[in-house]
Amino acid sequence: MQLKWLEDLLALAEAGSLTRAAQRRHVTHPAFGRRIRALETWAGAPLIDRDAPTLRFTAQGEAVLEAAREAIAALAAVRRASVGEGDGDCLLHIATGRTLARTLLATWYARMQPLIGRRKLKVSTRVLQEVASMLESGEADFMLTYFHPLLALRLDARRFSFLPVADEVLIPVCGCGPDARALHALSRRKASPWLSYSSGLALGRLVDDHLNSHLKPPRLWVAVELDSADAAHEFALRGFGIAWLPRSMVAADCRLGRLIQVGDRSDEIRLEVRLYRRRQRLPALGEALWAATATSAGS
Repeated sequence: MQLKWLEDLLALAEAGSLTRAAQRRHVTHPAFGRRIRALETWAGAPLIDRDAPTLRFTAQGEAVLEAAREAIAALAAVRRASVGEGDGDCLLHIATGRTLARTLLATWYARMQPLIGRRKLKVSTRVLQEVASMLESGEADFMLTYFHPLLALRLDARRFSFLPVADEVLIPVCGCGPDARALHALSRRKASPWLSYSSGLALGRLVDDHLNSHLKPPRLWVAVELDSADAAHEFALRGFGIAWLPRSMVAADCRLGRLIQVGDRSDEIRLEVRLYRRRQRLPALGEALWAATATSAGS
């Protein structure tokens, strides 16, 4: 059995199809299929149900997939611990979204700077499901992410734990005119331009669900669809419409009169920021940062 076969299985679970998984692994579809069959031969049973209309793992496949995650994560953790602590430059890897990397992760890093010192911290930004996969596979030591029941983040509590880091609120904002008044109104009568998010973004799913479930939703028309909060922030500053943005991102702009919050409390979306880790022991710096975060969260 080869380690790359287990990595192939993880890629298949993440991609959801043989074709997309083969592309991610940079091999042809037939070659990828042969590697999956080789793993099935080693396991002694089919791992995927080839009669199902969409990708579905068999019971044996689920068991092997779980074992593959554990094995790859354990090997990655051992390597990081030995390489990092051996050369005095302990490398920790945090996976998060682009918005959190710009806002709350930078705040967390500032608080943890006395512990980190001159040691290197690696930050990777991805969409939510990719970030979760990085944590599950052991590629990342920590995952900093928004939590909301609608985001359906499925992590096994037996394998992962989390700490609440901060509360966050998505608020509708828009640019201000020369008279310091809002350029657009969040109205139930007159439609206003909306700077919406693409459906692949976690923030986009939250805003869409909020508007669809609102008892008295505002009238909006999509002026621009954007794939990041940073882009929505810039478009809002330029007066092109209303955007739901994290309060931590726009607080300074609102204080300085560049942006203004519109609507009322019913138009806000509340969520939590959590730091996740695997329950397996981290390198010494990782354990120290976890303990310091726990102390900070409890104070």
